[in-house]
Amino acid sequence: SLIPARLRAETGKFLFQAHEVLASLPLQMMLYFNACYFPFWCLGEGMMLQLKYSLLPRYYQLLLLAAFLILTLTEGARLYLGYIGNLQEKVPELAGFLLLSFLIQLPLLLFLLTDDHIIRLPLEMAVHGLFLAFLVSEVVAAFLALRVMTTQLAAQFYLQQFTSGGRGRTCARQV
Repeated sequence: SLIPARLRAETGKFLFQAHEVLASLPLQMMLYFNACYFPFWCLGEGMMLQLKYSLLPRYYQLLLLAAFLILTLTEGARLYLGYIGNLQEKVPELAGFLLLSFLIQLPLLLFLLTDDHIIRLPLEMAVHGLFLAFLVSEVVAAFLALRVMTTQLAAQFYLQQFTSGGRGRTCARQV
């Protein structure tokens, strides 16, 4: 969509600068539903961890507790970075969202889903499966949105060189 950017004061006419909205609607919808689902995941995983905690060896107790805490704490930061990066079209925040998703949350979630030595309960498998579906779809949507945003920013940077009067110079009036 095109949004009017400013009103030119000298002539009294509208000056429209085209700004295409680059925010990804599918990513935003997934982030919203993930934010709504996360308290239920946290509650379900907390209950399942409490049920099987005493039945696990000491090192698995520590591993599962650490995984639960890391997933819980990084999810808030990850969702925040996703919202800010997508809605405000900020590349560093969206890249941070992708890094947290891909490097921290995805390996931990796959560990919880695939390790044979932890006691996997049916509810736990269901909540982790849905969380994994959200995570993978958000990574794909965020990658596509980030690719569009970086292409647009590169084009704006390239065009700004010509509108500002050349390389390294600003549009300052010469007296």
